[in-house]
Amino acid sequence: MGGDLSGRLLGGRYRVTEQIGRGGMGVVCRAMDEVLGREVAVKVLRAYTDASGAELADLRTRMQREARAAARIRHSGVITVHDVADEDGLPVIVMELIDGPSLDDVIDERGVVDPLEAARIGAKVADALAAGHDAGVLHRDVKPGNVLLDRGGRVVLTDFGIASMEAPDDGATTKLTRSGELIGSLDYLAPERAQGQEPGPASDVWALGMTLYAAVEGSSPFRRTSVWSTLTAIVTEPLPEPRLAGPLAPVLRELMDKDPEGRPTAAEARQLLEAVAAGAAPELRPSARQAPPVPRTPQASQVPRTPTAPDVGATRPPVGAGPGEGGAPGPGRGRTRVLVAAAVAGVVQRRRRGDVRAARR
Repeated sequence: MGGDLSGRLLGGRYRVTEQIGRGGMGVVCRAMDEVLGREVAVKVLRAYTDASGAELADLRTRMQREARAAARIRHSGVITVHDVADEDGLPVIVMELIDGPSLDDVIDERGVVDPLEAARIGAKVADALAAGHDAGVLHRDVKPGNVLLDRGGRVVLTDFGIASMEAPDDGATTKLTRSGELIGSLDYLAPERAQGQEPGPASDVWALGMTLYAAVEGSSPFRRTSVWSTLTAIVTEPLPEPRLAGPLAPVLRELMDKDPEGRPTAAEARQLLEAVAAGAAPELRPSARQAPPVPRTPQASQVPRTPTAPDVGATRPPVGAGPGEGGAPGPGRGRTRVLVAAAVAGVVQRRRRGDVRAARR
């Protein structure tokens, strides 16, 4: 399904009025539900003339998984999915339309966000993540563009396109990637994911910390000039001391502990952030109350080697998320997975920017 969708009736009831977002996997449009008489957002899978049948099937499964992941979480801070329709054999996700910008839009407009406001937003995102984790859902792509700010004060987490679920009950595996492929936004990738390890709830907590750091400081702390140097910074360099975060700084350090075991749960993160938003002192671990020590020189085994160019097929949107399946890595295998992840992530993060503003006015 391609071209201008304006005026088109999807699923027999959703009349498209305008396109409001575009990305590697699909386009997001404002539409009118002609049955219920309400405005909605519809996400439509983009069709590629050079995509194989297997690739399109994987993309369909991924969109269906996005809808099921969001629908599985009952929480006001998670985008509401109303329906999954079918148009020309392709799925159409029908979601609530959020009246407001994304956090990414706010950062672009203001430059930085006040620490107390960022803490308030972060607490609500953490609460939504906690609900997802309790339901067996990992988001895996928390970033400013996926945090929508309703004009009524509601904070909504959206774009579960690369989420993973326990027991999805759809006949598919929870990881929709080819071996070595990784989808996500490089700036917000947790160290364990950059090293090819399986993501867990702690990876979402890291990404939340990175999101809030970018909000109060104006940029991602580990962004460098290349995929290779960014991955190396994420894995080996300490968190740059926040200059503008004020009372939020120690909480950011706790959320972005390099060791996943050292990070709070999403529910604990909510409590820490709520304390900051209320002007109270959060209860931190002793190590998080002070600035990190000067780092040691990283060992060669910790640093990813220079990534090779991505496979030609990776120039289209990859069909899944997360590191490849398989057993424990053998000698050198972990580094190889980092190389592939680096190359692919560099392609995917550019292509997904339009998707992340789904369901927004």
